[in-house]
Order: sequence, then structure tokens, then C-alpha cells
Amino acid sequence: MMAQLTTSVEGPVLAVTFNRPEARNAMTWAMYEALVQACARVNADESLRVLLLRGSGGAFVAGTDISQFLEFEDGSDGVRYEERVEEIVSTLASVDAVTVAAVEGACVGGGLALAAACDLRVADETAFFGVPIARTLGNCLSAPNVDRLVRLMGRGTAGELLLLGRLLPAARMLDVGFVQEVAPTEGFNAMVSEVVGRLAAHAPLTLWASRSMLRATAGVPLPTTEEEMIARVYGSEDFRDGVRAFVDKARPVWRGL
Repeated sequence: MMAQLTTSVEGPVLAVTFNRPEARNAMTWAMYEALVQACARVNADESLRVLLLRGSGGAFVAGTDISQFLEFEDGSDGVRYEERVEEIVSTLASVDAVTVAAVEGACVGGGLALAAACDLRVADETAFFGVPIARTLGNCLSAPNVDRLVRLMGRGTAGELLLLGRLLPAARMLDVGFVQEVAPTEGFNAMVSEVVGRLAAHAPLTLWASRSMLRATAGVPLPTTEEEMIARVYGSEDFRDGVRAFVDKARPVWRGL
């Protein structure tokens, strides 16, 4: 049987591919758990500085596999489900790497929650985003997931997705700031490679501090105190080498030290 989630490493990048194309990569519990394991792998390996999420078959993630809801008996099952999903999304939101969601096609429901937990989101022209549960399943999201959407796209756009159940195209999500770049389908892979390559080439400690402080604005605790973070960056060999390279009009070689 083909793996529902695959991983590959290229230099400092761990790429995770959701791999249920026949179901538009709707997430099973096994896929959610494999994503948690991928995050743990990144946390255990300092050489992995970028975590890239993407889907196979022209879709990102079309929510959670709905067949799993057939086992629910009462509201307590929903509470446990939302609590577990929030644990997984929070794990992704605080992973020790810059996270990028590369979105093609459907990015809805749980897929939108995963994309919202990433630091950056890029899309191709086929991508569409939404939470159509008000007209489909009749369930709801947890408050932290709604909060992430509001922080990233504004209350009005989040309300349009949650209350009106609309599916919005990549161009609209670029306009509201949820997506950082949009490319034609034929140029999408090149754009993803450029974004990931740029991240991989930047100063690791600067990225560490910047992503940590950006995440703190969304409620993710800093890994240490602000003073300790600043001291680590300014006290690093990378900073001293970077200053010398800038003065000498040379390209710095970052080592994360």
C-alpha cells in the first residue's frame, strides 16, 4: 500500500507530502500522527531548518477524512477530536524550523488549519481556500483555529469563510495577506524551490529569532527569553562573520554558530 504521507530530505529541508490523491489528501489519523513524527524529526535535527508541506495529485489537503466522524456518538467525541487536532496544529505551529505550505488545489477545513499554522504560504493559480462546514458537515472549529485565521486574514475574510462558506481563490488570499506568493501552475515548482532555497540560504540564527518572535504574536511561547535570544544572535560567529563580509563586500557563509 502506498504511504499516505511521505518525507524526503534535501540539504536543510524536510519535505512532507500528503499522499492520498484519490481523496484530495483528506487527513486520516495516521496522516496526522505521521505529521507529528515529522515535526519531532525536525526538532531532533538542528541541520533541518525548513519544513515544507505540500500535497500530491493537484490538491493540498481537503480537510479531515469524513468517514472518521461516523464513529462519533455524542458531543464529547467532538470535543476530543478538536482538542487532538489543536494539539497537532500547535505542534506544527511551534516546530523548530521555518514552515512553508505549498498549496495547489483544495486547502479547506483541516487543510486550511495546517496552512495557517505555517510561517509562510505560497500557492498556484488552482488553489482555493475555505471552511465550508456551515453548508456541508454542520460541525465547528476550535477557538484557537479560528483565532489563527483572524490573525492572518482579518475578521471579515475569516467570517466570509466560516459564515458564508465560500471558497476563495489564491488571488483573493494574496490580497488579504494570507498567501505570500502566487504562481502559474507551470511555474509553481520553480517558485516553491526559489522560496525554500532562499530560506535555506539565510542566516539560521536570524531565522530562528525572527520566526520565534513572529510566532509569539500568535501566542506561541518564545523558546527562551527575548534577552537570551538577542544575546545568542549578536554573540554568534555568524554575526561577526556577517559584519566582516558586509564590510568587505563579500557573501557570508552561514554556519548557525
